[in-house]
Amino acid sequence: MRIASGALFILALILPVSASDWPQFRGPTGQGISCDKGVPLTWSESKNIVWKIELPGTGTSSPIVLGERIFLTCYSGYKVPGLASGVQENLKRSVVCLERKTGKLLWNKEIASKLPEQATIREEHGYATSTPVADGESVYAFFGKSGVFAFDHAGKQLWQSDVGGRLNGWGSAAALALHGNLVLVNASVESDALVALDKATGKEVWRTRGIVESWHMPIVADADGKKEIVIAMQGKLFGIDPQSGEKLWTCNTNIGWYMVPVPLAHEGIVYALGGRSGIVGLAVRAGGKGDVTKSHRLWTSNKGSNVTSPILHNRHLYWMNDVLGIAYCAEAKSGRILYEERLPRASQVYSSPVLAEGRIYYTDRMGQTFVVAAQPEFKLLAQNSLGKRIHVNASPAVTDGRLLIRADQFLFCIGESR
Repeated sequence: MRIASGALFILALILPVSASDWPQFRGPTGQGISCDKGVPLTWSESKNIVWKIELPGTGTSSPIVLGERIFLTCYSGYKVPGLASGVQENLKRSVVCLERKTGKLLWNKEIASKLPEQATIREEHGYATSTPVADGESVYAFFGKSGVFAFDHAGKQLWQSDVGGRLNGWGSAAALALHGNLVLVNASVESDALVALDKATGKEVWRTRGIVESWHMPIVADADGKKEIVIAMQGKLFGIDPQSGEKLWTCNTNIGWYMVPVPLAHEGIVYALGGRSGIVGLAVRAGGKGDVTKSHRLWTSNKGSNVTSPILHNRHLYWMNDVLGIAYCAEAKSGRILYEERLPRASQVYSSPVLAEGRIYYTDRMGQTFVVAAQPEFKLLAQNSLGKRIHVNASPAVTDGRLLIRADQFLFCIGESR
């Protein structure tokens, strides 16, 4: 796992992690990669379910893990799927902490919403969509116009910070990231900006403006020994100075859609997917100054995904199209497609995949998980279901050889019997 190990080394400088930690969206590397052993290949409603709990609210954010605690966000009181609509005055957001081994609720901190909120969120994505991030001292959560919140691990609120007040029909969705003493907030929806907050106080350190139609977690890339924050928006990729927020370089992507998938960075190369037609994927060498489109753009592709993020493993890229139910493998160096295989009875896919045990786990919105060999020859190893009427938008977490899969109102812990 040459690529995975390199990514783990880079991100370990940013997030202190232990073997069981999954402290941000897509794990310690931000790339959906786990080195855990014993992750199950198969499960069902009655097999390899360690525990299942009903959450104190619904939501589409993904679980994160730090030490013996699981953190996630929920909402209740308004526009909960399957319940009467209610009124906005009853909308509550929550940061929830669970015991990792048992799923026991340790604390639930409710946050009043700043109103008015978006009256309708498309496809029932709801009002708790952004995945939190945690370090050894705090957990940080983002609720759009209601702000960014920091809590200690016992549930005490430390600070709240506003990053903008605008709304959007898709809601607010970008996961938070940490870099050094900064909380990085993609506030494209709220204020057309990438905002860096001091993680100790919540005070704004810098703000990069002009970030539009961007819905993903910012990433940190290594360019010639220097760190750069990379963010994708409609039509462009930016490299940003983490100390000042200055735009260092820009690259045209020719992707004419909003950008949802989280880019990947490895060995100075950034890989990004997005959109549904025309150019929907590309590779760009990080670094440089000004417009680097001609000098640094390495390849483009017309095969991609509008929602799900890719996996990079042994110099190959893997992803699943969010609408077509097609799994792809491409050569990272050239973008050349090595396979495209439609998975049997796959529905829409909004969950980003994870890699563990040399296997890629793709979960669709109906709670089916397709397990595919992480190799350039397609091989479907297993197809698992959590049962009927299970709705999954969140991405899995991997901790201590187990998978955490968040359905809208439930959290499943999946693992081999011990």
